[in-house]
Amino acid sequence: MSIDLESVARELVAKGRGILAADESDGTIKKRFDAIGVDSTEENRRAYRDLLFTTPGVEDHISGVILFDETTLALDKEIASEIRVWKK
Repeated sequence: MSIDLESVARELVAKGRGILAADESDGTIKKRFDAIGVDSTEENRRAYRDLLFTTPGVEDHISGVILFDETTLALDKEIASEIRVWKK
């Protein structure tokens, strides 16, 4: 089966769906957390990203995710068993 780039691009920008940019660096996410009085620990960052990825129904609105390196490593080590493939 061959999938062309144009088809993939159309799926990513389908009406009512979009790309979740979850690629905040440690410094950027620290600024967000500081603003709400949350310590920017690895555990809190992981919990925040886990919430983004596991919110019920998120797959109906998100067509793709941009990840930060720390996130890909955390997903591999900690919550790989919870990863769901969002397919519509």
